[in-house]
Amino acid sequence: MSITIFSMQISSEYDVVLARQRARQIAAALGFRELEQTHISTAASEITRNALMYAGGGTIEYMVEGEAPQVFLIRIRDQGPGIDNLQAILEGQYIKEKNKGMGIIGMGIVSARRLVDYFHIESTPGRGTTVLLGNTFPPGAPPVTRDNLTRIAIILAEHTPQDSFTFTIRQQHRELMATLGELSQRQEELARVNRELEDTNRGVMALYAELEEKAGHLAKADKLKSRFLSDMSHEFRTPINSILALSQILLNRIDGDLTEEQEKQVNFIHQAAQDLSTLINDLLDLSRIEAGKVTLHLNRFEVANLFSAIRGIMRPLLTNENVDLIFEDASAISPLYTDEGKVSQILRNLISNALKFTERGEVRVSAACDFANRKIIFSVEDTGIGIAPEDQERIFQEFTQLESPSQKRSRGTGLGLPLSRKLAALLGGSISLKSQPGVGSTFSVIIPVVHDERAPVLSIREGCGQKVDQTRFPVLVVEDDPETIYTYERYFTGSDFQIIPARNLKEAHAALKQVRPMAIILDILLPGENGWAFLAELKESEATWDIPVLVVSIVNKPEKGKLLGADDYFVKPVSRQRLLNKLKEMEKQLPLEKVLIIDDEEISRYLLKGLLADTRCTIIEAENGPEGIHLAAREKPQAIFLDLVMPGMNGFEVLDRLKADPETRDIPVIVITAKHLEEEERSHLEAEALSIISKGTTPRDAAMAQIKDALAKALRLRGTGKE
Repeated sequence: MSITIFSMQISSEYDVVLARQRARQIAAALGFRELEQTHISTAASEITRNALMYAGGGTIEYMVEGEAPQVFLIRIRDQGPGIDNLQAILEGQYIKEKNKGMGIIGMGIVSARRLVDYFHIESTPGRGTTVLLGNTFPPGAPPVTRDNLTRIAIILAEHTPQDSFTFTIRQQHRELMATLGELSQRQEELARVNRELEDTNRGVMALYAELEEKAGHLAKADKLKSRFLSDMSHEFRTPINSILALSQILLNRIDGDLTEEQEKQVNFIHQAAQDLSTLINDLLDLSRIEAGKVTLHLNRFEVANLFSAIRGIMRPLLTNENVDLIFEDASAISPLYTDEGKVSQILRNLISNALKFTERGEVRVSAACDFANRKIIFSVEDTGIGIAPEDQERIFQEFTQLESPSQKRSRGTGLGLPLSRKLAALLGGSISLKSQPGVGSTFSVIIPVVHDERAPVLSIREGCGQKVDQTRFPVLVVEDDPETIYTYERYFTGSDFQIIPARNLKEAHAALKQVRPMAIILDILLPGENGWAFLAELKESEATWDIPVLVVSIVNKPEKGKLLGADDYFVKPVSRQRLLNKLKEMEKQLPLEKVLIIDDEEISRYLLKGLLADTRCTIIEAENGPEGIHLAAREKPQAIFLDLVMPGMNGFEVLDRLKADPETRDIPVIVITAKHLEEEERSHLEAEALSIISKGTTPRDAAMAQIKDALAKALRLRGTGKE
């Protein structure tokens, strides 16, 4: 159902003003709020003015359509030339281009479209344009029917303006004042919300501080616990070992026979001491793991030999004739390179548990290869009491023991399984469990065929340029023996040096193309290759002659090494302290890097120098663009920090000048600025600068990390001679 309320011709500017007034009056009569009245009347005014300016006039109709809810619609029609590229105008293209006046039409159409709920436009070249716009009635507004149109007609008659322009100015002034009042109210509400947020933030910060304090206490308590367990475990072991030894002497009748009752008592003492010894050993192992003090002894071993050794160790525990301990054939299993003792300890714990809780049947130990993931899966399967699903995770918690008749007969420490899981994780593996009460359990231990730490963290074949820690000094280690490389990796843990491994000369050459090392550690005996020739090559090449070379080899020919250019010569094995001391000496001999800061603000230069204070850099300062360009050409710094907003010559001009000069184009530039970058500006900088860092928008620690990472990257690029 469509009801026409009012219509009129548009032929002059007066009609445009009147159309706006009528739109507002009718919207008010229909129950729209003041802000909605403003939106509707403004949209009608924009489209009506377009019709007058570009079509010479037209008609405007005010209508109501639909039922519950109804819609207030305004239709503006003209018989003008139409719009050629309507879609482009709707997308806002002509607003940017201002093409032949179409930008004004575009602005009117786009503005009107945003102000109303419903907007539809049809335009045919040579046949005119029709625009339909409107809003849905607000909740609670009375419905409009043909019977109550008289009420609206009376309202329109009572509000016919005598001076349309004066009336419009006054009306727009009232609308502006109402809008300003609403904005002021919103601003006050925003200020109130901001105050509440500040209070909340203060509370959150206080909570964070409290949590950090408690976390510190917990860390301290955990450290004290580990230290206590370690110290007390060592203190307990001496008297426990004495009890075990003395009780064994008594049981062996070395000092005379025992009565039956005495033997029973001594057996109780001996068993209790053994249980306590097991508990102390497990506690000591756990404390070592938690403190990160466990040393892995990596070696290559056969699984079949491991099973044979464990079979001999576990034989004394086979006291139940109804249980068989079966080791499946493992001769076809691949050899492992990991800590054999730790693997044996894990399996012994699992087998011991299985024997305790299996009254009849068997305990079966097996191994299988996972070729796809290069892992070995050890399984310990029993036909014992099984474990309920709700307890299968609990048993890996320290000091947890399940209640069962078997548990009462064979009390344990509750540490065996937690210790086994941590040992497996230490070896890069894991432990899983499948169990069903009354049927049995299967513990599976997954261990990598080669322990991860055997191969250093970095590998040339994996792309060392992507993984180099830019905060540490790279040291190229040319060494074919994996155990020696692993030893160096352990040596460098916690130091300022990072190992870049190369197992042959091909990998060494590849590494030198990607990273300029602080020093090179060279083994002379490389299979099928000439280490002496490589040393001579390093010292003869213009690109590498100044890199210190430290020969570490079993070949005892220091005179030959130094004659060929080695900076020092060690015969294997070399201690960690001696190696690190030598590398620190070499570090001190490195030339200081020059860094240029171009920034007009003295305080900004001062703050940046503070962030770079602990780096091996000589800082050069320039307080404007021309001075910075002059110093860059004269001093040839390894990196430049550049501010963008400077009087006279700004940072963009400085960057363009630097990149245009062959003398300075290869110097990495790090832009550090507080300027908000437009998309075009950022694209330009990303193409020319190494990094873009926002000034003063991040916490100090984060800013320091960003700046040092960017500087390290710049120095590394200059070292390799490429951007």
